[in-house]
Amino acid sequence: MLSHPEQSARLREVCPEAVESAVLAGDPCFDRMLAARPYRDRFRRALGVRRGQRLLVLNSTWNPEGLFGSEGGQDLLPSLLPRLAAELPADDYRLAAVLHPNIWHGHGPGQIHAWLDQARRSGLTLIDPVHSWRQALLAADVLLGDFGAVSFYAAALGVPVLLGATGDDRLDPETPLAGFVREAPRLDPHRSLREQVEEVLGRGRPPRDHAASVTSSPGRSAELLRRHFYALMDLPEPPAPALLERLPLPPHEPPRRTHPLHVRTRVRRLDVTVERSTEQPYGGGGTTHLAVHEDTRDPGHLELADLIVREGPPDDPRLGGAASWTAEVLRRHPHCSAAAYVSGPHTCTVRVAGHGVFTLTAAPEADADPAAYASSLYAWLSKGGRVGRRGVTLRTHTGAGVHPVTVARLPDGLAAQP
Repeated sequence: MLSHPEQSARLREVCPEAVESAVLAGDPCFDRMLAARPYRDRFRRALGVRRGQRLLVLNSTWNPEGLFGSEGGQDLLPSLLPRLAAELPADDYRLAAVLHPNIWHGHGPGQIHAWLDQARRSGLTLIDPVHSWRQALLAADVLLGDFGAVSFYAAALGVPVLLGATGDDRLDPETPLAGFVREAPRLDPHRSLREQVEEVLGRGRPPRDHAASVTSSPGRSAELLRRHFYALMDLPEPPAPALLERLPLPPHEPPRRTHPLHVRTRVRRLDVTVERSTEQPYGGGGTTHLAVHEDTRDPGHLELADLIVREGPPDDPRLGGAASWTAEVLRRHPHCSAAAYVSGPHTCTVRVAGHGVFTLTAAPEADADPAAYASSLYAWLSKGGRVGRRGVTLRTHTGAGVHPVTVARLPDGLAAQP
C-alpha cells in the first residue's frame, strides 16, 4: 500500500518484483486528521489548553537516535523536560508528549512514568500513543520532535516544527521525510529553549507544503482501499460512500501541577502581572513567592511555601469546605501566608493571614488557572491592597492575556475558623 507515486519509483529501484503488487491507496491516518481539523478547539479543551496558551507537543520515534533514544548520544527528551518547565511560564504554555508505542512496550509504562515523574508533576501530559496522538497534533501550536513520521505529519498539518534529533544515517536521502528533516529548524540544547520555541512560532507555518508529499489522494483513502479490497474478492462495492472512522474526542486531561512553582509578580494599582515556573526566575523585576500544591511529593516544600494550593469540589466532606480547609492549612503551616482552594475552572477561595477570606470569580472573558488568580491577590495584598465591602476587581496579567477577577470578602460567619 503506497500513499504517493514517488514511493512506487523508489520501490522499483530496490525491489522491482514487488511493483506489480503495489497499490496506490492514499493515507487513511492523514485523512482522519484532515477530517477532524474543524474540531481543533475541542481537542485543545480536552487537554486543558486555555485561551491564549500555546500547546507544545514533544514527540519521539522508536530509535536509538530518536529524541527519547537509549543510545547514540541523542537522548535529549528527559533532560529537556525540566528545562522546558523552568523556562516556559506555566500560564503561557501547555506541555504534552507523544512517545512511540514501542517505547512504551520496550520499557513498560512503570519505567516511563518513573523517568518522567518530575515532568508530569510539573504539568506534562503523556498522550495515549494509539488513540489520541492525532488529536494532540491537531491541537498543537508547535512540535518539538525528531525524524519520525509524527513530525512530518505535524508539518503537513501546518504546525511549526523544531527538530531535536535528525537521524541523518537512518533515512533514505531521496524521501520527502529526509528532505523535510534537512530543511526543518534545529534545536540547540545550549541556547535558551524559550527563545527557540518563540522563534519557530514566529516563523509560522513550515515554508513548504508538505501535505502534498504525504499523500497524492487526500481524503480518498477509504474509497481507494475499499475499491481494491472488493476487486480482490471479485465482488461489487456497496453503494454507500466509503468512510473512515472519525477521530474520537479524547478524555479531559488538564494539567495537574504538584511540583512547587516560583511566582514572580509585578503590581501596578489593580493590575498584577504573574509569571509562574518551576525554577526561580531571574531578571525582569517584581517580587517572588513560592506556591506549593498540598500534594507535593516532598512535604518539606510545604514548610517553605508562601501560598499552598489544592483543588476540590466546593462541598467535599473530606476537606470540610474551602473555609475550613484554608484555616486548617494556615494553622498547620504557621510560616505560610496564604491558602487557596480551587473549586472550579474559574473560581477559588483564598485565605490570607491578617486579611481574611475571599472568593475569587473570573469574568467570562478570563481564562487562566485560578491558582494564578490566588497569587495575584496575595501579591496585591502584600503591596498594601485592601478589599472593601463591595469587593474589588483585579486584572491578572499573564503572557496569554488579561484576566479580570472579582474579589469578594467572605462574610465573617462563613469565614470563621472551625
